[in-house]
Amino acid sequence: MLAFDFGLKKIGVALGNTLTNHARPLCILTPATRAQRFAQVGALLAEWQPDRVIVGLPLTLDGGEQPASQHSRRFAHQIEGRFRVRVVLVDERGSSLEAQQLLGSRAPDDAMAAAVILQRYLDDPARAGAAGPR
Repeated sequence: MLAFDFGLKKIGVALGNTLTNHARPLCILTPATRAQRFAQVGALLAEWQPDRVIVGLPLTLDGGEQPASQHSRRFAHQIEGRFRVRVVLVDERGSSLEAQQLLGSRAPDDAMAAAVILQRYLDDPARAGAAGPR
């Protein structure tokens, strides 16, 4: 599995395995254009050939939508449409803070945040029935 912590300037990427039930940070993408964004995503998908892609969904503290939510939903739909891979949105509230705590430094945390999001998915007992981007 691959997970993305989507941002307009940076995209954190994590890799996960359902056999070991473990997620780890992979890289941070910094595409300058939309074409570069999908070329980099496509290269990762071709290299790792995931069965499923997880995209973090930023929500407000009370679980509501915010402008960033729509950006993530659109990114998820574009991945699903362009690359024909199953995409699942996962609540990412608090993932950046958790990533910073795990890193214990001021290092870029985007890939670690993606790993936190993916680990939440892997740890969710209801994941077998998870739906696509919605």
